[in-house]
Amino acid sequence: MSTPSLYKITFLNQGNLYEVFARKVYQADLYGFVTIEELVFDERNSVVVDPSEERLKGEFEGVKRSYVPMHAIVRIDEVEQQGKSKITEIDSKVMPFPSSIYTPNGSPGKTE
Repeated sequence: MSTPSLYKITFLNQGNLYEVFARKVYQADLYGFVTIEELVFDERNSVVVDPSEERLKGEFEGVKRSYVPMHAIVRIDEVEQQGKSKITEIDSKVMPFPSSIYTPNGSPGKTE
């Protein structure tokens, strides 16, 4: 029997870089979003507690599915082993200006 797929999803959220692990990732029915389901956290009992992972557990507690905007996704990897979920602060004081990759006239990047 094969093991279920595991994905590492890296995305931007409110000036932070989130790295989470999930069993299901797919394009959402909601236009412009990626759906993340069945989040997986490190369940091993350890003396050392990672505050970043505990913060993620609390933030996603009771969440059945998350919708992340496509433009916020940095990377999605299918992995063999689970690592640590974490939140990393972005050091840059300059945030990218939110922009749409879709233009009103229907062709990306074309201006009149």
